[in-house]
Amino acid sequence: MKEYTESVNFIDLSAQQKKIRKNIEVAIKNVLDHGQYIMGPEVSILENKLKDFTGAKNVYSCANGTDALTIAMMALDFQPGDVVFVPSFTYVASAESAALIGIVPFFVDVDKETFNIDPQSLCRGILEAKKLNLNPVGIIAVDLFGQPANYEELRNIADREGLKIIADGAQSLGASYKDKNVGMLGDISTTSFFPAKPMGCYGDGGALFTDDSELGDKINSIRLHGRGVEKYDHTSIGINSRLDTIQAAILIEKLKIFPEEILKRNEIAKAYHKIFDSCDYASSPKIIEGNISSWAQYTLIVEERDSFQNKLKNIGIPSVIYYPKSLTNQPAYVNYPTLSKGTPISDELCNKVLSLPMHPYLKKSTIEKIASIL
Repeated sequence: MKEYTESVNFIDLSAQQKKIRKNIEVAIKNVLDHGQYIMGPEVSILENKLKDFTGAKNVYSCANGTDALTIAMMALDFQPGDVVFVPSFTYVASAESAALIGIVPFFVDVDKETFNIDPQSLCRGILEAKKLNLNPVGIIAVDLFGQPANYEELRNIADREGLKIIADGAQSLGASYKDKNVGMLGDISTTSFFPAKPMGCYGDGGALFTDDSELGDKINSIRLHGRGVEKYDHTSIGINSRLDTIQAAILIEKLKIFPEEILKRNEIAKAYHKIFDSCDYASSPKIIEGNISSWAQYTLIVEERDSFQNKLKNIGIPSVIYYPKSLTNQPAYVNYPTLSKGTPISDELCNKVLSLPMHPYLKKSTIEKIASIL
């Protein structure tokens, strides 16, 4: 097959930067001029704009998406030894944030079509955890690849069992579940502004969202070393997790074009669907009715993954495996509890998933070239 000579980026941050660079340069200059590099005015401006964008009543930025999860568990008063349920098919941060503060991640399986936590598997996990005399307190529902999890079913389970939901929206900011935006789907929702995320900054960053003002006050205190009303009044144990002012200034500019970029991501996803919906060896991701995905990744299930990936490589199309190992097979987590029958869907997906280039500036010619290898 003839090699594709046009350069293709898996995620093209340079095209976006070219579009808004002048505005970003002005925004950064403004920060340099006022010199408030930590908790400067742009931080609160961004948080207020995120309230408007998501509909959440309280928004607090922080240093990164992993910290956001940790702060959420601290604000919910989860204690060392308590159990949170985590899907085995996700990035390690979803479990790491719990383990770091002594909370026990209990691994459950995911739905094969959506890649998100399987409510039935969660129910089995709750029963097994109780049989082990563990104390379940929460669910970390990961919106993998940009699609929100099945929050209606998760809420029913959580309310019945007295559990709190942390909606891990690291990959799903800009998405929605049945007319509710990401940021409004858990007791606390979190996101990440890592550069490769749908709305990323030029460093690390994260945020937490909640409609509960009391929880919001706790989040604000925890991210600032457990600070009370006064700067040197520390009323609780906290951490140092603040979003740099320069990153906030960058995100303000990116948020201006973010709705347009979400629309473009969904247009590209539709173009991909046309290719793979009729394909007999690769299946496209399924979107729950009523959901809108932010398409952090466009991830296929491919029966002959190595062959397909090599063909893509031969024509200059990059692809990435997210994720090659389930968390239950990660050496750091093999001793944490999981379902007695394991997480077979997560393990299967790790052997079959393949993510294609996805960003708002992907050219139609690239998608056509991918179609050509079929």
